[in-house]
Amino acid sequence: MNNQRHIVVFSGGSAANNLVDVFGKVAEGKGSSLSYIIPISDNGGSSSELIRVFGGPGIGDVRSRLVRLIPADPTSPETTAIKAFFNHRLTTSPIEARIEWLDIVEARHLLWSNISSPKRELIRSFLNTINLEIVKRARPSSVFNFQSASVGNLFLTGARIFTGSFESAIYMLGAITGVPSNVSVIPAINSNFSHHISAGLQDGTFITGQNAISHPSAPSSAPVISSQNGDDVEVPESPATHLRKLSKELTEHDLVDDANLPGSLPMLRKQYIDFQKSHTEDLPSRIERICIGSLYTSILPCLILKGVGDAIASSRIKYKILILNGSLDRETRAAGIGGEFGAKDFIAAIANACHGSRGKEGEATEEEWKEYVSHVIHLQGEGTPRVEKQDLGRLGIET
Repeated sequence: MNNQRHIVVFSGGSAANNLVDVFGKVAEGKGSSLSYIIPISDNGGSSSELIRVFGGPGIGDVRSRLVRLIPADPTSPETTAIKAFFNHRLTTSPIEARIEWLDIVEARHLLWSNISSPKRELIRSFLNTINLEIVKRARPSSVFNFQSASVGNLFLTGARIFTGSFESAIYMLGAITGVPSNVSVIPAINSNFSHHISAGLQDGTFITGQNAISHPSAPSSAPVISSQNGDDVEVPESPATHLRKLSKELTEHDLVDDANLPGSLPMLRKQYIDFQKSHTEDLPSRIERICIGSLYTSILPCLILKGVGDAIASSRIKYKILILNGSLDRETRAAGIGGEFGAKDFIAAIANACHGSRGKEGEATEEEWKEYVSHVIHLQGEGTPRVEKQDLGRLGIET
């Protein structure tokens, strides 16, 4: 029987980056392997442009974790240079960004300083691949926008196209950057295709796309007009008007030659290069599992996949730890059980996702929660989520 310890972390791309060193030390101290399960539904930032032109998975979160895992070595100028290289974003001016990109591809950019010739040429081979594809796919109606593009994302896409394998591209970036051999970055779905998420709201409407859920840019309220008495009145959009607008938008998008199939939802075909992650409108072995990140757009898309719930519920897993977010965001600011969203709401959502992953109908009962979460780690102070310690203790969940 294999008694090796494993630590598996479910998280988004940036949420757990500040804890990478902690996870690494825990894994090293226990002699464990360490795996990060990362969602691939990110369709914002420079990932949106890569998806629009090339299709494929959202790779921003995967790249973010891989670069964060590059070992810090102040005595190695090359390691520092490689980390800066894959973290680099092109300028915000589309024209200047294209010029900067060509300087990188042609090895004339200052980013190449202190990177040895063998690694430089290996990296450039994949950058040349993606550059060739960008030129081949250029059309009068659609050209690649280099604005704020991530060099790491471009490298991963080039490696994926070259090898025909997303996991091979991840392996290549990890090998070049020196990610420790006991650490793995695993996409929630190993796929060369795009996968998007949708959120169903209580009023029966749906929001499609991770960016639209977490960082909405379009107004969600009805238009406002002034009535005869001077009061502002909201006028809801009629179904006929909505259909006309949707049909027009679909027609306009279908005229653009990109990687999206005709008839694809317009919100999934837009560029989301400019967006801010700031406050927005409310809306088989011994394994230790730790969860952290945006609940509905980072954690649950990984947990709802077939087989994940069974794996977490396995009695062979000793610890199933939820690291509670330090604050609420748009996804969790809505009212929860008994008022403000608290620890029980987080656990209920996780348990329900795992419950559904196992093919079970309905919601998980409170007594079943401990099958998926055994411990909760949380912060204390103003703005932190409420933690119902007595209720959780009664259910066998330690805090």
